[in-house]
Amino acid sequence: MRLIIVLIVFIAGALPAFAQPMPNHVDPSAREILPNLAPVPAIRFLTTVDFPPFNFRDAGGELIGFNIDLARRVCAEVNVACTVQAWPWDQVSNALVDNQGDAMIAGLEMSPATAAKFDFSAIYLALPGRFVTRAGDIAGFSPATLDGKIVAVRAGSRHEDFLKRYLPQVTIAGFPSEAEALAAVQASAAAAFFGDAMRASFWLNENLSCCGFASEPYFRPDLFGEGLSIAVPAGHDAVRQAIDWALVKLNAEGSLDELYLRWFPVGFY
Repeated sequence: MRLIIVLIVFIAGALPAFAQPMPNHVDPSAREILPNLAPVPAIRFLTTVDFPPFNFRDAGGELIGFNIDLARRVCAEVNVACTVQAWPWDQVSNALVDNQGDAMIAGLEMSPATAAKFDFSAIYLALPGRFVTRAGDIAGFSPATLDGKIVAVRAGSRHEDFLKRYLPQVTIAGFPSEAEALAAVQASAAAAFFGDAMRASFWLNENLSCCGFASEPYFRPDLFGEGLSIAVPAGHDAVRQAIDWALVKLNAEGSLDELYLRWFPVGFY
């Protein structure tokens, strides 16, 4: 399953890229411990082509995206050879188990099932839940004002579970997709949307005159998942440690912020 998840920073509304507060991508307390790179002459990354803007092909067929840029910067940071190979989603994890690669950067969910086969790097990006309202309602918005009002969600999502648990007084309207739920807000058929902030940011990029993020992000690992990380075969500690070291360095240098601004013009934090 793909991750829809968590991080840390508060913004009121959709801000232009140059004004966005920067997310805290990697644990700021993590220490920069240089790993022994002798066993890591190269890192063979595996990914997919169906998860834009993280990993996909452009009109010319080139493999691009946030994850692709990140994989290459990890290799450059630890100064090892790097390849990035695309696989179908239903085959990529098996390819990693079969030693077709050294690491998988494709949004594999951390779960008891995947933990039996893989170890995971530090979280490099997390995806909070957020409310979206019409532009004129953003300034005075508060979840406390939603009692009795319609809130649109993707039906069956963890965000719907969140609303049922913490805002039982709202009227929940479920839709097949985030885009349809957001369109209900645009059409004034719902007072607000609550759901995955990353997916909502793509829709807002095309509808900024209509709507925007309201109130703060919600970070609930128990509901929304832990975050995006890189999977390696269980026990391949040298590769995992090299990746973790690179993530700490890239965060400290501002490279993760740069990638975030490049690939997410409407920030979701």
